[in-house]
Amino acid sequence: MIGLYWLLSYLIGNILTAYFVGKIYGVNLQEERSKNLGARNAGSVIGKTAFILTLLGDSLKGVLVVGLGRMWQLDEWVVIGGAAWVIIGHLFPMWLKLNGGKGVATFIGVGLALSPSLFLWMILGTALISAFTRSLTLGMVGGFVFYIAAIIQAGEVESYGLLIMAIVFMLIKHMSNIQESLKRGK
Repeated sequence: MIGLYWLLSYLIGNILTAYFVGKIYGVNLQEERSKNLGARNAGSVIGKTAFILTLLGDSLKGVLVVGLGRMWQLDEWVVIGGAAWVIIGHLFPMWLKLNGGKGVATFIGVGLALSPSLFLWMILGTALISAFTRSLTLGMVGGFVFYIAAIIQAGEVESYGLLIMAIVFMLIKHMSNIQESLKRGK
């Protein structure tokens, strides 16, 4: 059951909302601006409605995976693994030659569905670091540091191991944005 649930989670992650929103508007987001299939690029290229639709769609697939795991009464570490796999599916979708989005919206859905109190640390870290750096990208990095620190503090590293790995992949996907934000800060 674990393998099947994780496979389903990965496949749900493969549904990239920005791809379909782009099709509705007649735009191939893989050829525009950052060439990324995420809410930020959809918003930059198409507009606010595309941003909101993509953010909601990608967040909801994270909520869906966590909800299914809990509905099926799977162990929490298995559900957290499913949360990691939905993000990995978003980052590396099979049908798009492993070239997906950057995972932030999916992580928001996953984080809120798994543990709103833990996700509060993500929000706090993002807000705090963004206030000092004036960069949402660097704020997000700070948010992930706070989130992982809260996992460590709670003694949940083993349960959250796969999700921490997915966060590392997200940060790697954001590396060009991080480097650009650091250059602007100098």
